[in-house]
Amino acid sequence: MNRLFTTLCLATSLYTANVLAADYVNKDILISAEDAVKLIGNPKVMFVSGDNEDIYKLGHIKGSVEMYAHHLHHSDIDGEMHCAPLYRCIDDAEKYIGGKGISNEMTIIAYDDFKGPNATGVHSFFDSYGHKNVKVLNGGRAAVMAADPAQKEYDALNKDLKAATKAQKDAKEALKKEGADKAALEATIVKTQTDSTVLKTKMAEVEKRLLVVKGDEVVKPKTYKIDPKKIKYSVIADKNEVKHAMDDILKNGKKSKYVIIDARGIAEVIGERKVDNVARGGHVPGATFIEWAQISDADKKMSFKSADEVQKVYDSYGVTKDKTIYAYCHVGAGRSSHHITALEMLGYKNVKVFTGSWDVWGNDMNLPIKR
Repeated sequence: MNRLFTTLCLATSLYTANVLAADYVNKDILISAEDAVKLIGNPKVMFVSGDNEDIYKLGHIKGSVEMYAHHLHHSDIDGEMHCAPLYRCIDDAEKYIGGKGISNEMTIIAYDDFKGPNATGVHSFFDSYGHKNVKVLNGGRAAVMAADPAQKEYDALNKDLKAATKAQKDAKEALKKEGADKAALEATIVKTQTDSTVLKTKMAEVEKRLLVVKGDEVVKPKTYKIDPKKIKYSVIADKNEVKHAMDDILKNGKKSKYVIIDARGIAEVIGERKVDNVARGGHVPGATFIEWAQISDADKKMSFKSADEVQKVYDSYGVTKDKTIYAYCHVGAGRSSHHITALEMLGYKNVKVFTGSWDVWGNDMNLPIKR
């Protein structure tokens, strides 16, 4: 019965993931775990984790590489991006991408734990340089683990191992008490020791089949070339472009043809919290505050809520398809790219990540801020 229930839950989860992707106007960005697992090990596909190195080592999709989203945006200590609006200068980007074992012909499947921002940061990075096939794994690493039969087998064995370990510990503690049934308790200890050994052996065998594994990145560097003619400047913006939009918003209010979305949390928006080397806290005057978590689905562990739910969020803030929309966070690749990816999936045409984001704006004393 439990096994049947688990199977039904998995089927429901995979169905939900596919429905969520199908609801969107642009169906080419999201990929479900059900479809993604079929591509693990394919030499023409590279799974790229947008989470940091520590998280990657604790658990990553087999064969994937780590490209921490917050490190994709490349600025100096003063927050200056020398090739803005590009995340990195072309030669630097080519070297970095090729150094991760990625070639131009590969399909990129970006993922993170499940929340979405770091995966969309990777998506935005590759998409901006004109990489042909880039997708976001809806539900990330968690969805792959849920779809992996070997993971369920491993988890069940691990649960039994923990129970055996506890039983052994309890028996050893009971032996110390006066009047303890020594023979029975020693028999329990021997049995649990044997059970633990058997379980560990089985777990080691199952571990070889897991789709999400622990450990360091294994990379075979390749050559990667960026064609300057294919760079999509239509999806990225620099501080001057955002400043122009800000001026228009402050002048025309709701009648402005622009929207600037601040995707950060309230502590950053009001300037209470500053991050890294940014000189000033606060926000871009005239920005609309829509924290990224409003479009991520924490309850279902999906990177995005359904198209209808996400559209309602934007409708409630007056983010309409006739406007040019910019989004920013701390470094562009992350919370702001999460919004821009969602808007692209909904069919919005004029949407851009402010790649410098607050790292650039907060460090430029010539730009106004508000707290």
